[in-house]
Amino acid sequence: MKNRAPLSLHIPEPKHRPGDRPDFSDIKVPKAGEMRRPDINVAAKDTLDLAYSLIRVLGEDNEVHGPWAPMLDLELMKRGLRNMMTTRIYDDRMYRAQRQGKTSFYMKCTGEEAIAVAQAAALDAEDMCFPTYRQQGLLIARGYPMVDMMCQVYSNERDPLKGRQLPIMYSSKKHGFFSIAGNLAMHFAQAVGWAMASAYKNDDRIVSTWIGDGSTAEGDFHTALVFAAVYRAPVILNIVNNQWAISSYQGIAGGEESTFAARGVGHGIPSLRVDGNDFLAVYAVTKWAADRARANLGPTVIEHFTYRAEGHSTSDDPSRYRPADEAKAWPLGDPIDRLKKHLIALGKWSDAEHTALEKEIDEQIRAAQKEAESHGTLGSGKLPSVKTMFEDVYKEMPWHIRRQRQEMGV
Repeated sequence: MKNRAPLSLHIPEPKHRPGDRPDFSDIKVPKAGEMRRPDINVAAKDTLDLAYSLIRVLGEDNEVHGPWAPMLDLELMKRGLRNMMTTRIYDDRMYRAQRQGKTSFYMKCTGEEAIAVAQAAALDAEDMCFPTYRQQGLLIARGYPMVDMMCQVYSNERDPLKGRQLPIMYSSKKHGFFSIAGNLAMHFAQAVGWAMASAYKNDDRIVSTWIGDGSTAEGDFHTALVFAAVYRAPVILNIVNNQWAISSYQGIAGGEESTFAARGVGHGIPSLRVDGNDFLAVYAVTKWAADRARANLGPTVIEHFTYRAEGHSTSDDPSRYRPADEAKAWPLGDPIDRLKKHLIALGKWSDAEHTALEKEIDEQIRAAQKEAESHGTLGSGKLPSVKTMFEDVYKEMPWHIRRQRQEMGV
């Protein structure tokens, strides 16, 4: 007989399950301003401490601290606050529309608004974005018409995508927003390819792309990092670690063993881990990464440490796999509330102004929703014309497709 202990398989388990009391005391949150800010030409191995800690700018005193403080002008911060608030109110309206049967599906980004909105502020308007389904804030920050966003959700007769995409999977070439794919890891490699092509053509546009913590366990993620590192592609590789991939907690994707940012260092890419609920910190690390890309220094990996406050989608019930009040216990707070308190601390904002802005945004979104719904909702019969199914496949429609359309009488 062998005198050996039996082997056992480790199955990662979340810290809290329904009925448990949420406790995030094991998360070590450094003080704002503690982390150093290296030059943009830093070697990947010299960012290891930044990949394992957490870059923060806004402190508990609502002031900015440390070398990462971006010192933004007041108007940019107010615009960022407005865009985050607009994103959240828009989400709430569309979520209710789904519950009323006006659309089949919706996904919110509650608690993650800073990740898209702050990046939009730090990037140039011409830069290309390859988003997931929680970066609707990019479109809002870039001025995409809200009525068009809603019509896409409703898949109605004015849907810019003509009913060909799942609700919330927007696309706009004009606004540098690549069509969202449900298989998230796939577009990570596509983004790197786009960035390589931009550099190959001596263009000046860089790329930013996003992936969830769960999807980093897929092969496409590592393929993207290999190509980005080898060819020094001008791309920002964002990992949104919101603790949950659908109902699967981030430990299943390897989050227990290391940080997700550390994977970038292993591929030879400078990597940062940032407080994803800190608008100023997200802006600062994005600007740093963008400056690297524009200087032909290659890619940067950014892990945004945040929390998915709502369900994965309207098809998900998070109370079945985590405590109902877990989001309230999250130690990094709410991105909108934190930026609001910072502006108040500067003496440039007030609770009354904030309430008035909420009301103004809500009225604008209600008006947009009324217009969008005039073009149809789920089951109303107001759909894109059948003839559109023959369009946009070939540059010049071939004879057999024209004949099929004629046979249908459209």
